Amino acid sequence: MKILQQSLRALRANKGRTILTMLGIVIGISTVVLVLSAGAGFRSLIDSEVATLGTNTLFVQTRVPPTTKNRAANSSGGPQDAFNGITISSFKQRDLDGIKKLQNVVGAYGIVTGQAPASYRGNKKTAIYYGAEAERFEIDKTELESGRFYTEAEDNSGAQVVILGNKIAQDLFKQDDPVGKLLRIGTLNFQVIGVYEAQGALSGNDDLLFIPANTAQKKLLGIDYYLIGIVALADINSADSTAEQIKLLMRSNHSITNPDKDDFTVQTQAEAMATFNTIFSGITYLLIAIAAISLIVGGVGIMNIMYVVVTERTAEIGLKKAIGARESDILREFLIEAVLVTVLGGVVGIIFGALLGFLVSVIAQSANLAWTFSVPISAMVLAFGVSGAIGIFFGVFPARSAAKMDPIEALRYE
Repeated sequence: MKILQQSLRALRANKGRTILTMLGIVIGISTVVLVLSAGAGFRSLIDSEVATLGTNTLFVQTRVPPTTKNRAANSSGGPQDAFNGITISSFKQRDLDGIKKLQNVVGAYGIVTGQAPASYRGNKKTAIYYGAEAERFEIDKTELESGRFYTEAEDNSGAQVVILGNKIAQDLFKQDDPVGKLLRIGTLNFQVIGVYEAQGALSGNDDLLFIPANTAQKKLLGIDYYLIGIVALADINSADSTAEQIKLLMRSNHSITNPDKDDFTVQTQAEAMATFNTIFSGITYLLIAIAAISLIVGGVGIMNIMYVVVTERTAEIGLKKAIGARESDILREFLIEAVLVTVLGGVVGIIFGALLGFLVSVIAQSANLAWTFSVPISAMVLAFGVSGAIGIFFGVFPARSAAKMDPIEALRYE
């Protein structure tokens, strides 16, 4: 306890130097806490986005078979292939109808997508539209701000009706209520029947138009196939076996005998989240590694400052050893000083990092993102552990230097 009091007095006696010594640790620890806090918030955002599609869904996408000569193909499929000018037209209504008959499937719908100019009076915007079957509204969890969904009858008949994303509704209609008005998409007029609630920038849905699948296929695109299929399952625990059944069904429909030549992919929610987790973990580790550089720099700074402190207090060390202080006493005193500096820096870093994490969450929530603020316990444990370890590792060298001093030579030092 006495050694601890002496260490605290020594730190208070040089407040400016103590603060500057802590700075590197504060920056490094606050960065680690911010990264982990933002990571937790981002995961909550992804979970909310997945929830809008339903947590019991899997995805079927067209893709260029990996064995084709056109290796521009190494793509995951879906809209990306279409935008790259690569067309896979084998995913038809009969595939969806067959999928819907599988035992574990409670519903499925197909999606096509395209781009066209959209205009209302003098307001114009190039927009991306999604054509989806009416069954989409029984599977997706997104809500309308106003209006209604289109019906199966409207889908089957190719009705020219449209539901607007929240942002594009504001861009095109300004202060007017869009519901009931006519919106020109390409060369056709569509009646606006609904506007979605704002879903946030990450989803991208706020800037989209949603129309019946048959309308998009026949009247805008001139096609009879889908790019993506969303499949709702009764039992998510049987997702893998259902995915295999879908693959067998589609291979039979597409006359594919070699799985390497599949012109589609089937991905479960678990696979999609596993891919996301792999990517996100890599980014997190990279950011933590960058923060670790700051911590190492801070540790080297502490070691250098402690060497300066040892030099300044050489006479004091000589006096203490002359009146009976042991090497272990001197070692503990200086080591405790180094650990105190880093632990205090860790505490300040945790607070500062948490404040930055809170600021990020406020900004995200202001953009209508479902971002939850939290500081994981692992972040605080890691911060304390790392700061203490740095204090011990980088403090032990100057502390040993002080402990090994010859008392006679130390007393003569000026």
